Amino acid sequence: MSSRTSPISQLITIRRAVGRDAKRLTRLVRGSGAYAGKYAAAVAGYRVGPDYIEAHRVFVAVGADEQGGRVLGFYSLVLTPPELDLLFVADEAQGRGIGSLLVAHMQSEARAAGLDRVKVVSHLPAEGFYRRAGAVRTGTAYANPPAVPWDRPEFEFRISSE
Repeated sequence: MSSRTSPISQLITIRRAVGRDAKRLTRLVRGSGAYAGKYAAAVAGYRVGPDYIEAHRVFVAVGADEQGGRVLGFYSLVLTPPELDLLFVADEAQGRGIGSLLVAHMQSEARAAGLDRVKVVSHLPAEGFYRRAGAVRTGTAYANPPAVPWDRPEFEFRISSE
């Protein structure tokens, strides 16, 4: 069984991102296979800086028994207005449940912050993931050339009060 489709076989820890994670998170975004080909321009100059990490609730998933605590994925929750701004899982770590762990963690953080819903403007290839994760389609974010020359689906996570 390949590691791409196997269940989580190691302990994953989710921790708050710190400034020194910025370069790793930027590399993860820019190297994402989901942004290859026609989507590459959308992340070519993208940067997750220490200032962004400080301003938002950014959390990373790391493999607990991997040397150096390698970042396997991350998300960013913006509180005002409530939005899941970024969610990335390293290409080689996809299919292991890390994205689902990050979504569950985000929902817990949103609940703790008193939010009842969190918006997501999805990248087209991620639409199926968000549907499977329980997000509800609410509309469309229309193209904004030259930065984003395609329409994108908008979703919403409804946050239960439990």
